[in-house]
Amino acid sequence: MADEQNNVQPTSEERTRRKVRQGYVVSNKMEKTVVVNIERRVQHPIYGKVVLRSKKFKAHDLLGCDVGDRVEIMETRPISKDKRWRVTQILEKVK
Repeated sequence: MADEQNNVQPTSEERTRRKVRQGYVVSNKMEKTVVVNIERRVQHPIYGKVVLRSKKFKAHDLLGCDVGDRVEIMETRPISKDKRWRVTQILEKVK
C-alpha cells in the first residue's frame, strides 16, 4: 500500500504553483526585458496606518509592452542574473 502512495505523481497545478503579480511597466529600454513596478498596501506594525510599499522587478517580455501598460507577471526559472519573472499578459494598454 505504501508503494501505491509513492507512485502517485503530483498534478501540474500542484507542482507549478507560481507567484503571480500585477503592476505597471516603468521601463522598456532593454531588449526582451521590462521593469515592472509592483505596489502593495501594508499596515504599519506599530501605528496601524496603511502605507504603500513598492518594488521593481525585471521581467522577460515577448509581448511588446510599452511604458505605462498594466501587466501580469509570473515567477519563472532564472533567465539571467536579475530576471526571474516573465510577462504573461497585458491587462491594460496605454493609449
